[in-house]
Amino acid sequence: MKAAAFFEFGGPEVLRLTELEAPEAGAGEVRVRVKAAGVQPVDCSVRSGWMPAGVQVSFPQVAGNEFAGVIDRIGEGVTGLSVGEEVVGFRVLGCYAEYVVVPADQVVPKPAGMPWEQAGGLSGAGQTAHTALEELRVGKGDIVLINGAAGGVGTVAVQVARERGATVIGTASEANHDYLRSLGAIPVAYGDGLLDRVRALAPNGLDAALDAASVDGLRVALELVKDKDRVGTIFAFEHYKQLGVRWIGSKRSAARLRELLDLYAQGKLRIFVRSVHPLEKAADAHREVESGHGRGKVVLLVD
Repeated sequence: MKAAAFFEFGGPEVLRLTELEAPEAGAGEVRVRVKAAGVQPVDCSVRSGWMPAGVQVSFPQVAGNEFAGVIDRIGEGVTGLSVGEEVVGFRVLGCYAEYVVVPADQVVPKPAGMPWEQAGGLSGAGQTAHTALEELRVGKGDIVLINGAAGGVGTVAVQVARERGATVIGTASEANHDYLRSLGAIPVAYGDGLLDRVRALAPNGLDAALDAASVDGLRVALELVKDKDRVGTIFAFEHYKQLGVRWIGSKRSAARLRELLDLYAQGKLRIFVRSVHPLEKAADAHREVESGHGRGKVVLLVD
């Protein structure tokens, strides 16, 4: 099979198209012919040599942790899924490839009519956002700050928080303010004076805050959220302990993914894909993600 892999740690240039043996589905597993795979900041971090807890790399290492495609083989003991079924799924590494093998409980049926690029870009960012809002106990009547609200995680977080009945203030560059308004958020610009701008929108303070972009936005959140246990970051790994806030890692599951796909099917969740790259241009996709402040998701079309 064709796959985008890296043979050493480094910049985007180490990610290149290669030929690898296609995996086979074992007991309890399914093999999926990948149609699209999302590109996440954590993919870039792993490629450059930063390892999340519990992640191990073996060269050549295929990148990617979210995908959508068609089941083409089913292992012994798998029930409730069939060859030819369109699914959305997740795994740790290995998704920038023509085929991926995962446990059967790591795929969920794709809603009919959902474009492949949107399906491929939902699982990682979507489950991260969903986990964070659950961990921060965001609910009806809350005023929530989402720092980096126009990005892949932020886009989903805004919509899920709104669906839960929260008021959302979202930081973004001014070019993305109309986009945030379309998602139901109150936009506010990054940069000097952010604390004053957010305070003007929430004079009585914030109930919770999720940082997906910068330590500066995280510090603003700390000034305005009374309960520090309701301030979390998925970005500021080097600062969260010092600042006394929560580092939030995604708790992925079929149930969580199914809930997000149900919201999509009901028209309550939009997945914005800002660009699509072919598999052989995975390095360019990483460069785009690393440029920062982009709207929505970057996705690889595999097949």
